[in-house]
Amino acid sequence: MLNNKVDIIKLIQSDEQMMEIIKAASTLNLPDWWICAGFVRSKIWDTLHGFKERTQTPDVDVIYFDHTNIDEKVEKELENKLIRIMPQIPWSVKNQARMHINNNLPPYTSSEDAISKFPETATALGVRLEKGNLVLTAPCGIEDVINLELKPTPFFIETKELAAIYEERILEKNWKAIWHKIKVSHIVNN
Repeated sequence: MLNNKVDIIKLIQSDEQMMEIIKAASTLNLPDWWICAGFVRSKIWDTLHGFKERTQTPDVDVIYFDHTNIDEKVEKELENKLIRIMPQIPWSVKNQARMHINNNLPPYTSSEDAISKFPETATALGVRLEKGNLVLTAPCGIEDVINLELKPTPFFIETKELAAIYEERILEKNWKAIWHKIKVSHIVNN
């Protein structure tokens, strides 16, 4: 059973492929880096659904925060380095110091700040290695992900535009078709 962050960390540590992916990302020595979103959430939901096989994720999101160089070309170079290490992984590398521009939002202050502003609480998760130890960040908590609840982060209920993005993602991603036990919350009065 998954009850706390320690349980989630142990779950990930027991997954050899996840650990290989995390170790590969750590070789880039990026500032304030995390592997986040579906990489973590899907493992938790797969486990809670009793799946024997891991659900395929469309990409492995590696994020970092470096305000000294926000050139998108750097991200592509980093992706290529990871592809050389593990070519079978669909890597996606994004510097959160520039992503606010893409998302038309105020600047993020760190990678964890960016994670806290992901659309869903169950996706606002990240893991990384710190001095050889696996660390989990969950700026919106872990309760929703371990309780199979899909809810908007506090940030995504601030405006009608953000609420609409959350609702569109729920339709587009159709997570309930994969993980039938999840409970989806919709934003009312947006």
